[in-house]
Amino acid sequence: MRASDRAYRTLLDEIQSGTLAPNAVLGEVEQAARLGVSRTPLREALGRLAADGLVVQQSPRVTVVSEIDAGDIREIFEMRRALEETAARLAARRGDGAPFAALAAEFDRIARGGVSTTPHTYDDLFGRFDAAVDAAVANDYLVAGLRTIRTHLVRVRRLARENADRVTDAVIEHRTIARAIAAHDEELAAHATHLHVHNALESILSSLADGDVVSTRSARPTTATEGAA
Repeated sequence: MRASDRAYRTLLDEIQSGTLAPNAVLGEVEQAARLGVSRTPLREALGRLAADGLVVQQSPRVTVVSEIDAGDIREIFEMRRALEETAARLAARRGDGAPFAALAAEFDRIARGGVSTTPHTYDDLFGRFDAAVDAAVANDYLVAGLRTIRTHLVRVRRLARENADRVTDAVIEHRTIARAIAAHDEELAAHATHLHVHNALESILSSLADGDVVSTRSARPTTATEGAA
């Protein structure tokens, strides 16, 4: 793996996980030393993160992790709704129903409590569902847009505390979407996706309103070394 790719992946994970909070300062010298890369690949990594919208350059020498609040989250979900509803329609129209029928069965087993689960179980199954949709839509531009949105969604989800009831509901919602795609029912697939995205947004905004948040715009600016500790 190239040094710039390694630096990008590390910083991306730290931003998405909240280790590097909003407003955390990413000094070139400090970050290059911490990540074990020279400043050139670090700049490449920071450039990619800036293109993702995860960092902003405040001056030629100062880059910080971008802020995120309820307004940002609503905008992310507006784009998510548009992209995911379109993807669900296209997957139902173009995709092979068999993989989605199999995924629906897995979601059903979890919803019924038929298998033991861990956070990794959900992450893996949701990830495989996303990958199946990406393959089914057969549209590189749409998939690229979805990839960008998912990059932000990881961060958004971790800003709010985990809600066990919401995870259970998301499993059931994914089961409905997968069944609709397997049946090549475009309208149901799109409607079920709309409902899923709406419920996800409401849950996150409710968590923000209740103060169940790891960090938001009010977070105290931290240095790179503080964020990495």
